[in-house]
Amino acid sequence: MDVPLLLATGDDIRPASSTTSGTDDAAALDAYSEAITRVVARVGPAVGFVAVRRRPRDRQGRPRESGTGSCFAFTPDGYLLTNSHVAHGATALDVTFPDGRRFDATLVGDDPDTDLAVIRVGASGLPAAALGRSSRLRVGQIAVAIGNPLGFQNTVTAGVVSALGRTLRAASGRLMDDVIQTDAALNPGNSGGPLVNSAGEVIGVNTAMIPGAQGLCFATGIDTARWVVGQLLTAGRVRRAYIGVSGATTPLSRLQQRALPDLQQASAVRVLEVQADSPARVAGIDKGDLIVGFDGNAVTGIDVLQRSLDASKIGKLSVLRVVRGNRLLHLTVTPREQPAAAD
Repeated sequence: MDVPLLLATGDDIRPASSTTSGTDDAAALDAYSEAITRVVARVGPAVGFVAVRRRPRDRQGRPRESGTGSCFAFTPDGYLLTNSHVAHGATALDVTFPDGRRFDATLVGDDPDTDLAVIRVGASGLPAAALGRSSRLRVGQIAVAIGNPLGFQNTVTAGVVSALGRTLRAASGRLMDDVIQTDAALNPGNSGGPLVNSAGEVIGVNTAMIPGAQGLCFATGIDTARWVVGQLLTAGRVRRAYIGVSGATTPLSRLQQRALPDLQQASAVRVLEVQADSPARVAGIDKGDLIVGFDGNAVTGIDVLQRSLDASKIGKLSVLRVVRGNRLLHLTVTPREQPAAAD
């Protein structure tokens, strides 16, 4: 005999309405579908397919392959964002948009340390994607990836922001900081395409996935991309001061805040790695230290530290405020110029 499911509400016990539940589920699915289709309609036209040709061999004599990737317009007059590993070393770049328009592209500049590049096509009136803020992201919110995986143009996948503040090793060998982890599926060819929030704003540039894993995909945060784009448009490359640490944004514990009442901030940069023979090693910075200040300014996150290490700091004696345990230290460091990545 079938027994109806019962729901208890106070003293009132009545059969559950499967019709109401089905209606609610359908409404939720429709709302989710509407959010995704709205994002695709807004950003999809700005996403291009990149065909790349390269020199036959690199400086070490190793063969180089042509390939494909993704990009997206962030201005109507032809400036596009993509990955450095897509555009670096290219002898020719060809971009095709969903409306069928096709253009030769030139490399404005690239930054292997963040795996970002700016390319330009001779066009005006392009549909341009709006840039959001990766600093405002929350784990669990909707993330939509648009790109050209394995040559399948204009492919859309959806998921969530799985984690924030990840680090990945770039092709240059350095760690990329402030990376977004998502389970929106990425495959070769998605590189350089946008990761988008439910408001249709770009929150990251898709850069990597882990072969053999499921749902482990990564994008460079758009806040990092904004800073890199400014450098590339101004100088064609990113000239940085270098101290030789990699780190991640981390909250300060209440114990640390109570022990160090002059710290008027809730977060800092935890040092994950100190490179050998680096200015940070000379200055006495250790793995696990919390960097909370640089030259009198609060360091609340890895993006803040990276932006502080601009070209003006090269060769200049600077002061780092560091929390080690419950002690506040002032360490002097002289940043060097970060060497350019080799082809």
